[in-house]
Amino acid sequence: MFKKLFKGKSDDEGNILAPMKGKVIKLEDVPDPTFSEKMMGDGLAIEPSEGRVVSPSKGKVVQMFPTKHAVGIETENGVEVLIHIGLETVSMDGDGFEAHVEANARVKPGDVLVTFDMNKVQEKAASTISPIIVTNGQNGDQMEKTSEEEVEAGETTLFTYHKGS
Repeated sequence: MFKKLFKGKSDDEGNILAPMKGKVIKLEDVPDPTFSEKMMGDGLAIEPSEGRVVSPSKGKVVQMFPTKHAVGIETENGVEVLIHIGLETVSMDGDGFEAHVEANARVKPGDVLVTFDMNKVQEKAASTISPIIVTNGQNGDQMEKTSEEEVEAGETTLFTYHKGS
């Protein structure tokens, strides 16, 4: 599947890089039904080992939530990716989060989007587990997920996504 061969490649081939360093978790194992039941779309989650979120692809920031706990990116291939930092973090009202980009900013893989205080998230939120979701998926689209257990932010391919015809 995805090994060192895919390291550092952007979404030219439909690759979505890991936006955080940490442990990969199947979406079905996320302790929140909104994500585990794929109500927002398919993807993976990461249990982060540091409080830094980077762009997973070349594209545009389509939404920076006012609470800075989530950011939406549209890749050059039209794939919309939601990066949701932690679970139940909206209630933190931005405390412990710092945005480094605004909506409509052009980004490339590895650009810092958000930094956050891991200790505050661990203390005030339900979990640090962070879903990475394709929100505009359709029947016929294909997603090949990484088999890696640990990923590096901006370097390891998290999944490859191809829009159906």
